[in-house]
Amino acid sequence: MADSPTLLLLDGHSLAYRAFYALPVENFSTATGQPTNAVYGFTSMLINALRDEDPTHVAVAFDVSRTTFRTEQFADYKANRSKTPDEFRGQISLIKEVLDALQIQVIEVDGYEADDVIATLATQATAEGFDVEIITGDRDTFQLVNDHVTVLYPKRGVSDLSRMTPDAVFERYGLTPAQYPDFAALRGDPSDNLPGIPGVGEKTAAKWIVQFGSFDELVTRVDEAKGKVGDALRANLAQVITNRQLTELIKDVPLDRKPADLKRLDWDREAVHRVFDALEFRVLRERLSQTLQNADEPVDQAPELDVAILTSADLETWLASNGRGRVGVAVRGAWGSGAGRVEAIAFATDAKAVATVALDTLDDTARSALASWLGDDSGDHELVLHDANGPMLALDAVGMPIATPSFDTALAAYLLRPDQRSYDLDDLVIRWLHRELVSVDESGQLSLDADGDVGQAQQLGAHALAILELAAAMAPEVESIGATSLLTDVELPLTALLVSMERSGIAVDTEALDQLRAEFAHEVKRAAESAYDVIGREVNLGSPKQLQVVLFDELGMPKTKRTKTGYTTDADALTVLYAQTEHPFLAHLLRHRDVSKLLVTVEGLQRSIAPDGRIHTMFMQTVAATGRLSSTDPNLQNIPVRTEEGRRIRSTFCVGEGYESLMTADYSQVEMRIMAHLSEDAGLIEAFNSGEDLHTTVASRVFEVDPGSVTPEMRSKIKAMSYGLAYGLSAYGLSQQLGVGTDEAKALMDEYFERFGGVRDYLASVVDDARKTGYTQTVLGRRRYLPDLTSDNRQRREMAERMALNAPIQGSAADIVKVAMLAVERELRSEGLRSRLLLQVHDELVLEVAPGEAEAVASLVTEQMRSAYPLAVELDISVGFGRTWHDAAH
Repeated sequence: MADSPTLLLLDGHSLAYRAFYALPVENFSTATGQPTNAVYGFTSMLINALRDEDPTHVAVAFDVSRTTFRTEQFADYKANRSKTPDEFRGQISLIKEVLDALQIQVIEVDGYEADDVIATLATQATAEGFDVEIITGDRDTFQLVNDHVTVLYPKRGVSDLSRMTPDAVFERYGLTPAQYPDFAALRGDPSDNLPGIPGVGEKTAAKWIVQFGSFDELVTRVDEAKGKVGDALRANLAQVITNRQLTELIKDVPLDRKPADLKRLDWDREAVHRVFDALEFRVLRERLSQTLQNADEPVDQAPELDVAILTSADLETWLASNGRGRVGVAVRGAWGSGAGRVEAIAFATDAKAVATVALDTLDDTARSALASWLGDDSGDHELVLHDANGPMLALDAVGMPIATPSFDTALAAYLLRPDQRSYDLDDLVIRWLHRELVSVDESGQLSLDADGDVGQAQQLGAHALAILELAAAMAPEVESIGATSLLTDVELPLTALLVSMERSGIAVDTEALDQLRAEFAHEVKRAAESAYDVIGREVNLGSPKQLQVVLFDELGMPKTKRTKTGYTTDADALTVLYAQTEHPFLAHLLRHRDVSKLLVTVEGLQRSIAPDGRIHTMFMQTVAATGRLSSTDPNLQNIPVRTEEGRRIRSTFCVGEGYESLMTADYSQVEMRIMAHLSEDAGLIEAFNSGEDLHTTVASRVFEVDPGSVTPEMRSKIKAMSYGLAYGLSAYGLSQQLGVGTDEAKALMDEYFERFGGVRDYLASVVDDARKTGYTQTVLGRRRYLPDLTSDNRQRREMAERMALNAPIQGSAADIVKVAMLAVERELRSEGLRSRLLLQVHDELVLEVAPGEAEAVASLVTEQMRSAYPLAVELDISVGFGRTWHDAAH
């Protein structure tokens, strides 16, 4: 760090706009739809600047509004600025949240621009012995450059910065920094709507300043300016003088802070995690942690460990002496697609006894003893793991099935902070234990050499101890939010069940899948050729640029939404465009896209078939903030079920050898039943209890007709609205769904709420309650934290309100399905049945039924699913059997 203090000043709005236009907005948004390209670009630049410049003091200045003393002096100042893009709105407040987490001060003064604030601070700082560095995209700040003030000016985007020193300014303009505002006044500034002099460019403006020495001298001797440009100068002199007054930066803005007050502070780890999680900035967070260490933050030292490297001779003795009570377990191995391997295991106890063992060093007797200890569920010891699904799957694959853990630090972190994007162990150790977790290999797994290398053993043992200590730190927090039973009674047992399901997998008819792939590949080719025939040439149907030329230049179609790279050609926009035009090229293009997605899905399934002829998806418990399970490698939840071609894909999943059929059991209208329960609306409860078709019954009441007079159109409207209400559907959104006017949609919603006032009151109260408490809650107490409910940013607040409406309903459905899965598995085993659970997809369970067990399994599953949670209306379950997943649909 330099001997003199260094003050880094940033122009917030200038850099945010540059970041916005440098990064494509369509590539940067959160799962909730909040654009983040400006925030990402700004934050990335800021991290680099803090690393490279290493300032002692730092601040970011923002404009307050477009109304300043300059607009009062010249009404057209910046009047040519275009309307703020919708995608940019709200990103300034997000940038300020990032700055707050980094403990970087924000300064803004009403009536002045950020440049004036920067000029004032730079002037004060140099007088106090600071060196000053300014990052801005506004060249007016070049006038501030001197031996102690450097402007870092973005040449491209916000990452490539030019260092504008006095020599650099002179080299670029042939002028001193003090002469720059004179030059700018003559040149004019289109970005600020300051008119230049007709016929006078930068060379002439610079020549005049050099010739006359200063702007004031030029004005005094204006008659000496020769030629047509001189005439133009004299004709526009009043405007030029105004320009000069407006380009001069104010150096005495009244500020409530001095440069010495802007000392750079260590960033707030917890706040950074919270903000970066919400923005889904995992890579930036890692960069921040790697490049900007908090030197002054008290970080605990990792304990010195005496790690025992166990062999066959001493494994049983060590377990007998230490393997009681709570034991942290870390596994070095690999897992996925229903299989896994284990290279080494580490154990740690509360007494800090730590040991590791490499499995390939153990003889059969020792392996058997270890397997017996891992699988012992007598309560003699309790195992604590991190993200247990993978390690349990790997141990199961090597013949060492593990007892259900008593605690899982990843699941606990998920219940405490369900909106995080990841729950990596090293990240959690920093958060809860305030120390760094040493050394994981590039795959992210623990490492221990089979030869018992002491350094590797230390690392693996440190992970096991960290897991144990994390559990102790996190358990009180889990208890404080009332989630202990959710963790111990639902999520942890579910992990064991999911491992069983992942190991089982589901059989696939490979010949049928091959045939389907060939058909889809042919259809992709046919749709492409049909599209080419319409326009008379071949184009790349996956290229937005080529499609823009075809659609908007050659075919003259109505323009879609404007983006940085032209008019959007995404699926939603083209679907709307086709509805408007019914152009055959669009019909073939959309068909090509649809079938291409199906082809990709089928090819992904083919690659996922294991040697046993089955597909073993992995179920993820910590992905969806609502509590729903996710499926990956491959994702079986994204196979379309409402299209004939999607159903054909499901037809390739079939019953395996030794079993009789597949069975599906699906909750009917579970979210609407939960809505009736939570809202306690008597009319909606009665509609369910009547035994009639729900949507027909509701439609009859809304439209005031007999149930027999309800038309398919009426029923469809009510169905769309009923489900939409749980997702915060607006009148506009409903109008778009139904293809009707907003007024008609609003009238329909008003009529609905008139008949079902309990639903209206519930939807209002759930948002109000969440705004007060900061979270929503499911029937089992699963929380969803929504801090944006009190945001002053309308877009973010409304998004949070929609989440608040949806989370209790969708989350309760997820809870109920999980409870049902556990109950079904428990009863299958207690009854001694061979039938088994294979999949859980949305509200549906898929089972493989053993010969002669169909009737018993159907009865058992129906009963356990129906009684999973006592709602005000009875849960309804539909059951079906068949050779394939599609055949078993109901």
